[in-house]
Amino acid sequence: MNSRQLLSLIGLVGILTGCTMAPKYTRPESPVPDAWPTGAAYLESKPTTTPPAPAAYDTTWREFFQSERLKKVIDLALANNRDLKVAVLNIEQMRAQYQIQRAELFPQVDAALSGSEERLPATVSGKGYTYVNRQWSVGLGISAYELDLFGRIRSLKDQALEQFLATEQARRSTQISLIAAVANAYLTLAADRELLKLVQSTLDAQLSTYNLIERRFSVGISSELDLRQAQTRVDAARVDMAQYTRQAAFDVNALTLLVGSPVPPELLPVELKAVAEVKDISIGLPSEVLQRRPDILQAEDQLKAANANIGAARAAFFPRISLTTAFGNMSDQLSGLFKAGSSAWTFAPQIVMPIFTGGFNMATLHASEAARDITVAQYEKAVQVAFREVADALALKGTVGSQMEAQQSLVESTAKAYYLSYARYNAGIDSYLSVLDAQRSLYSAQQGLIIIHLANFVNTVTLYKVLGGGE
Repeated sequence: MNSRQLLSLIGLVGILTGCTMAPKYTRPESPVPDAWPTGAAYLESKPTTTPPAPAAYDTTWREFFQSERLKKVIDLALANNRDLKVAVLNIEQMRAQYQIQRAELFPQVDAALSGSEERLPATVSGKGYTYVNRQWSVGLGISAYELDLFGRIRSLKDQALEQFLATEQARRSTQISLIAAVANAYLTLAADRELLKLVQSTLDAQLSTYNLIERRFSVGISSELDLRQAQTRVDAARVDMAQYTRQAAFDVNALTLLVGSPVPPELLPVELKAVAEVKDISIGLPSEVLQRRPDILQAEDQLKAANANIGAARAAFFPRISLTTAFGNMSDQLSGLFKAGSSAWTFAPQIVMPIFTGGFNMATLHASEAARDITVAQYEKAVQVAFREVADALALKGTVGSQMEAQQSLVESTAKAYYLSYARYNAGIDSYLSVLDAQRSLYSAQQGLIIIHLANFVNTVTLYKVLGGGE
């Protein structure tokens, strides 16, 4: 076997084995507990005979949300939101980068046709007379193809692949966050419109009371103090009317930005309860949920990319073998390129062995190892943040029910107090000040009930998102 055959065999073995010098990847140990938090703030799981609800990551957003209007708004957002478009384009960019890096595993074959003419005077031609040198060539060639014996190029290809996969997970994460953001903005608009209706009804009631007291004042039954106190409640309701009208407009603008286009008026919500119905989902275990979330998968893909980069840094310590070859025809006349005897070839292997780099290769290796360790910490932090997000949502889910019951009871009791105080005022037993206090308490309790309902519905959407649902 001659040297050329031996070199070809080594190169073929290197390509077929596909070995790299990257460390074996192992997923870091989970830095969070194996179970969700328990205690007074959390709902305790109880045995049930009903079939278990599906996990969030097995429930599509179309199955989770029940409002047809909301589904249409989310469809508009998925089609028009600019952040999601950027995430999709990032995938295309990284796919192209991966294909570029993968292409280096294969030799690049080029076809070339070239020609040159050179006139040399007699004083330098070496022949004693003026000489015109002509050369024409045509052929196929491979230029500086690196035989990847130590996996440097394959490691870079693996790094590019993991970065590409990370962008896909980033797109999923962006889509899930967008769906939740649109749903929450939609619910917020519904709640503010419900608050606006409450303010409008309160203002109408206050105007009616004011007109009644004004008539009583004109005949001397009520005092001017009662009239002015009634006026303060009318003015306060007018202030709130302007505030919630403005806030509802802000909500529409925020929803329009998320959707990426104006939302048709017929798709906008009227009241909160009409859009808040969702499908029940199970909580699952941290080991299942946290490894399904796209942001966790993105962090792990980035960790795998950093791990592969170490393989490329290690391979830099070993020889790099490259080949330059060409086969074709040459002639001193263009017409003679394809005549018999015009064939020509070149074969130029090159081996470069690093001897002294001033510490460059070692520093590169240390930098890639440090980058891997940084990515490990970022992965662990992503897991911890995800665990905290789920725990917070579970804590709100475990306490908001009793809070709503207490708030509903507060609304009912303040309503009764208001009616009693108004009856006592009409009977001349109490002053109008007690009626004003009762009105303020009732109005505040009614507002609080709407806000708590909103918090509950928003948290349900948030829990669905942080448990890995949304696609």
